[in-house]
Amino acid sequence: MPEVTIASVRQSDADELIAANVASRAYHAPWAYPFLDREGFDAWFGQTVTGSNIGFVARDAGSGGIIGVVNISQMVWGGFRSAFLGYHGMVGFAGRGFMTEALRLAVAHGFDDIGLHRLEANIQPANHASIALVQRLGFRKEGFSPKYLRIGGVWCDHERWALLSDDPRL
Repeated sequence: MPEVTIASVRQSDADELIAANVASRAYHAPWAYPFLDREGFDAWFGQTVTGSNIGFVARDAGSGGIIGVVNISQMVWGGFRSAFLGYHGMVGFAGRGFMTEALRLAVAHGFDDIGLHRLEANIQPANHASIALVQRLGFRKEGFSPKYLRIGGVWCDHERWALLSDDPRL
C-alpha cells in the first residue's frame, strides 16, 4: 500500500488544491466538478468548518503531492451517527492505490476517532473505478437512487454504497 497522509484542509492548501483540480479536470468529468478557482475553494472550505462536515487533503507521504480530497459530510448524531463519504482523486496518482489508502484512513477516522456508525457513498453506476474503490474498502451496495444528485447541470442516478463501523474493512 502506498504511504499516504490525510489532514484537515487549511486555507494554505488553496493554491495547490486549485492547481491539482485544474490539472485533473478532464479526469474528474463527468463524475465530479470540483472547484477550479479561489471562490470555489472558499465555498468548499466554508462547508468543511461547519461542524457537520470534514474536508481532508490526502497527500503522498513521500513527495507531499496532493493525491485527492476526501469529505465526510452531513454528519447526523443521536441514534443515527451517520454521514456521507465523498472524494475525488488527482490524475497523477490514479490507479496506484493512493486513494484506496486515503479513503481507508478517512473511514478509520470517521468510525474510530469521531464515533460514526455508518458511512454512505453515492456513486454513478457507470463510475466503475469508484465502485471498485469502495468495494475494496468493504462497502456494500444498498440500493439505487434515480436522479439522486445534480452534477454538471444534470440529475444523475446513483447507487448507494454503505459501510458500518462493525463491518469488516480493509
